[in-house]
Amino acid sequence: MKCIGAFLGLLALTAAAETNPAAQAARQWREQHEREIFDEFVSLLSIPDIASDRANIQRNAETIQRMLQKRGITSRLASVPGSNPVVFGEIRTPGAVRTIGFYAHYDGQPLDPKEWTTPPFQPALRNAPLEKDGQVIPLPDPGTPFNPEWRLYARSAGDDKAPIIAMLAAADAIRNAGLKMKSNIKFAFEGEEEAGSPNLERVLAANKDLFTADVWLMCDGPVHQTRRQLIAFGARTVVQVDITVYGPNHELHSGHYGNWAPNPALMLAKLLASMKDDNGRVLVDHFYDGIEPLSATEKRAITEAPDIDQALMQEFGLGSTDGAPQKLTELITLPSLNIRGMASSRTGAQASNVIPSTATATLDIRLVKGIDPRQAAQRVVEHIRKQGFFVVNTMPDTRVRMAHPRVAFVTTKGEEPATRTPMDLPISQEVIRTVESVRGPAVKLPNMGGGLPLISIERPLGARTIVVPIANHDDNQHTFNENLRLQNLWDGIELMAALLTM
Repeated sequence: MKCIGAFLGLLALTAAAETNPAAQAARQWREQHEREIFDEFVSLLSIPDIASDRANIQRNAETIQRMLQKRGITSRLASVPGSNPVVFGEIRTPGAVRTIGFYAHYDGQPLDPKEWTTPPFQPALRNAPLEKDGQVIPLPDPGTPFNPEWRLYARSAGDDKAPIIAMLAAADAIRNAGLKMKSNIKFAFEGEEEAGSPNLERVLAANKDLFTADVWLMCDGPVHQTRRQLIAFGARTVVQVDITVYGPNHELHSGHYGNWAPNPALMLAKLLASMKDDNGRVLVDHFYDGIEPLSATEKRAITEAPDIDQALMQEFGLGSTDGAPQKLTELITLPSLNIRGMASSRTGAQASNVIPSTATATLDIRLVKGIDPRQAAQRVVEHIRKQGFFVVNTMPDTRVRMAHPRVAFVTTKGEEPATRTPMDLPISQEVIRTVESVRGPAVKLPNMGGGLPLISIERPLGARTIVVPIANHDDNQHTFNENLRLQNLWDGIELMAALLTM
C-alpha cells in the first residue's frame, strides 16, 4: 500500500511542479547541479551544531552567513547577551508591498555518538534506510544523478539544515532563470531551537526592524507520513514536569527490608499510572479545559486528511493505539501527557538486590491553543497532591521526608502558549495555493504534533506563522541515525522556489 501511495504521490507531484514556473526552473537547476548542492549540504552538516557548543555554533552561523553573502543576499548575525546568533538574510524587491519571512534552525538535538552507526558529524550516504540494511556507498561519478531514494545520515540532516540548503538552492535557480520575486524576502536561521528557543523572542524584539514581516513560513519538521506535502497552521508547545519521589535515605538490602521500607520505584509507577486511563485519556482534573474549539474549516481539513493509522501501526509494530477510535490527526489537536523517561536504581546486569532510595520521571505536557501553560502544570501538581504526596519545589531535607509519608519534589519548565493561524485567512489560502501548485494536494492540519517557537515570533513581530516542512517523516528526528531522503531535499528546493516567488 505504501509503495502504491508513494508512486501515485510522485505522479501527482511531477504534474503539479510543471504548473509552477519557479518550481520548474528549480527542478532544471537541481538536475544540473545535484553534486554542488549535495556537497554544500555535507559541508554544513559536518560542523557540530549542539546549541551548548558555542564555538561550533558560531562556526555554523558564520558559514551560513557566507553562504547567503555568496549569493548576493544581505546578511548579518543578530544576538543579545547570552544568546546564540540568529542568522539574518534579506532580499529586497523593488515595488514590493509585503514581506515574507522564512525560518529554519541550524542547531541539532544533543546526542550520544556511541548510539550512532556512523559518526553524527561525518555525513554518510546510504543506498537505503538502515532499517532496510542500507549500506554506506561512494558518491556517484560527476554528472551521474543521485538516486532520490538514497539517504544522507548526519545530525540535523532532517532537522533542520535541509531547508536552509533548499532555500539557497532555490534562490540560485530563481536568479539563473531570470525570474522576479514579488515580495521582499527575509530569512531567520536560529541556533537554539533544540534548546527550547530561550532567546529567540528577545533577539527578534531587539531587532524588530530587521525581522518585521507579514508572515513567517516555518520550514521545520516532516512532511505527512504519506509523503504528501504537509501544511500546518499551528504547533503544540511543551511544558516539562520533573518528579522525584523518596524512599529510604540510602539504598537498603531488599531481603532485610523488603515488605517494610517503602519502595519509591513502585510509588512512582502507581502515581504515573493514576494519570491516564487504559485508553490513554488523561485523568488529571480539568486537563482538557480551555481548548480553543476548531473552526469548521479546520474540522473539514482533519476529515479530509488521509487515514494513516493502520499503516503507521504496521510501520511501528504496534498492536494498539491510545485514544481509539479517534485517529492520529484528531488526537494531535488535543493536549497530551507523556512519560519521557523513568529512572530508579539500576537494571539488567547492573541490578542489585536493593530497595531504591529515589525514583524520578520526566513528563512532557503538549499544549494546544487556549490552555495556559502555568495552569496546565499546576493541574498536574494538584493531581500529585491528591494521590497523597506532600509536594515541594526544592529538594527536601531529612526533616521534611520524615514528616510526611510520601514526598514528591516537582519542578516545571515551559511557559509558552500554543498558537494557531486561521486556515481561511487570505495569506493562508495563498500559501495553500502556492504549495499545491508545486506538490499537488497538500495535507492541511490545524496544528502539527511537535513544537516550534511560533509564539516567540508572533508576539514580538505581530506576524502570522505557517509551518511548511520538507523532511521525510521517518528521518529519526531527535534520535540517533538521523537522516534525510534525497527526494525530500529535491522536492524542498522546488517548493522553496515557488514560495520565494509567491
